[in-house]
Amino acid sequence: MNKPQAEGKVNLRPYSRIPNMRTHSLLFIISCILGCSAEFYVIDDRVGLGREFDGIGGLSGGGATSRLLVNYEEPYRSQILDFLFKVFTCASLHILKVEIGGDAQTTDGTEPSHMHSKDEANFFRGYEWWLMREAKKRNPNIKLIGLPWAFPRWVGEGTQWPYFFPNVTADYVVTWIYGAKQHHNLDIDYIGIWNENKYDPVYIKVLRDTLDSVGYTNVGIIAADGDWSIAAAMLENPYLNDAVEVIGVHYPGTKTVEEALLTEKKLWSSEDYSTFNDDIGAGCWARILNQNNVNGRMTSTISWNLIASYYENLSFGGDGLMTAKEPWSGHYLVESPIWMTAHTTQFTQPGWFYLQTVGNLAHGGSYVALIDRQGNLTIVIETMTHNHSQCIRPPLPHFDVSPQKATFQLKGSFAHLTDLQVWYSKLDFETKKDVYFNQFVYNGSFTLRLDVDEVYTITTVNTGQRGSYPEPPKSRPFPKNYSDDFTVDNPPFSEAPYFADQTGVFEYFRNSTDNGSHAFTLWQVVTERPVTWGDYSWADLDVSCAVLIETPITGGVFLAARVDQGGESVREAKGVFYWIYANGTYKVTNDIGTREGVWYTLTLSVKGYFAMGLLNGYPLWKNAVVLEPKNSWAALGTLSFEYAQFDHFEVNAE
Repeated sequence: MNKPQAEGKVNLRPYSRIPNMRTHSLLFIISCILGCSAEFYVIDDRVGLGREFDGIGGLSGGGATSRLLVNYEEPYRSQILDFLFKVFTCASLHILKVEIGGDAQTTDGTEPSHMHSKDEANFFRGYEWWLMREAKKRNPNIKLIGLPWAFPRWVGEGTQWPYFFPNVTADYVVTWIYGAKQHHNLDIDYIGIWNENKYDPVYIKVLRDTLDSVGYTNVGIIAADGDWSIAAAMLENPYLNDAVEVIGVHYPGTKTVEEALLTEKKLWSSEDYSTFNDDIGAGCWARILNQNNVNGRMTSTISWNLIASYYENLSFGGDGLMTAKEPWSGHYLVESPIWMTAHTTQFTQPGWFYLQTVGNLAHGGSYVALIDRQGNLTIVIETMTHNHSQCIRPPLPHFDVSPQKATFQLKGSFAHLTDLQVWYSKLDFETKKDVYFNQFVYNGSFTLRLDVDEVYTITTVNTGQRGSYPEPPKSRPFPKNYSDDFTVDNPPFSEAPYFADQTGVFEYFRNSTDNGSHAFTLWQVVTERPVTWGDYSWADLDVSCAVLIETPITGGVFLAARVDQGGESVREAKGVFYWIYANGTYKVTNDIGTREGVWYTLTLSVKGYFAMGLLNGYPLWKNAVVLEPKNSWAALGTLSFEYAQFDHFEVNAE
């Protein structure tokens, strides 16, 4: 982790070299002295204000992207949270958007619903409540957003369509908002409709009416978390237009549409980025943070995802602002997108305004200027090149960026400024010696010699800081020998450490019918296969677990090894699956006498190209040939939508 650099002070003068710029930048400066002229850009508030700035955020969920974060021990977990949320430190995010769990696989796992059925509610399942509380501790003004990706089946009354009974769906969502306030003292600021699915104008109106009827008039509706198509509908439907506060679009490529501008609503890139968090990902993020406003007049950009805290071999591994995927070691990585975020978030706040004098630089790149209308000014400049700033989507048309000299003239109420803080980052793809978030001071108007792949923040705000923590522990693999009997009297979270639900919801359970060795279990409460767990590299291993089938005749459970798919591809997973069923059969032969309501211990052993299975310690089948996959996770799960319990899980890998 880079340590903060000492503050430097420079007086602005023609052709002064900025500290920490690399040799190739100095050569460009010399060439400019010999004949390169500066382009002029005016920063002036007299021509009027642009749109109100709504903040930069991160998204936890869609799905289960923060799953491993909760299992970090202190002080590392708090350090990670500080990097994301602490005011004037590192990312200093303005917005936290979370998934409203729906008991279904939504990209990298399942997040539990607060209402598995219409007759019960539990506002302590999962970890999003905890994450929102921790974010609020570090930034009391952070905005909170909830969005469903999926719904429990009962919400659609069995129709698989949540809009079929709009009142039921609206009540379900409003109950989540109620739980946030009543049980966690969290005020939800915005609520979404249904992630990247069709919107329904009737449902949106019913949701607005339901919110208003119970006093949540300040909760704004974001719609429709997909494309721009709702904008045209809002122009034609005044009731829909009145109900929607924010038009939220995903991956807009920094462009908007005329219909959206005509609504005069807030325009947000409510999900963006989704790119591996190396320096190219940082370039993507730096570019769209500016250009979403310059090109698209959007006033908020939210990163999917907040933090890559899930097993890397799942879908979109590493696509977070930072990485924390080893709670067993305490290791985490503060990736370069964190510092690109800080260039905006530490020096602005929601409620500031963009100036109309923003735009693109003559030789590539962009600049924005924001003010708080109380005398503060922040300018953010980026010069990201095409090949070093490609996001995962949409395709990026070619453009050119070259070194350039830019003079910024401060006019209007800023003409008198004599003390400007300057923060600088360089993504150096040639020498690999990046510079992150270094600080200098300028006096008055200024001329910058801009190289490619740089970010500057010039600001009157003097509270910015990098922050500093000791190095986190070294990375190390998941333990080869691990066990869990799930004996926890008052678990802090509903899910057992390191298990990552992929299809289904597995919760700690106090089994009141058993006062013996199975008094505490892991209970599958909703759906089917499989639950990915552990280290993707496991090849030769023995995995064992006690299981209890609860559904007569048709019920069944499995234990698995070398499961090669999780996330969105979980239903195409290959591996070694050892099934037993309540009707007395198992995967290979039948008539073994298994039934519901009785505990069995399954043991699966995979060595090289062969697998064998034991039931209660006795070999049941052996020498099953396993050609592929050659390594992957261990897993457990159920046959169908049914209850089942698991206990005394153990794995021993070679």
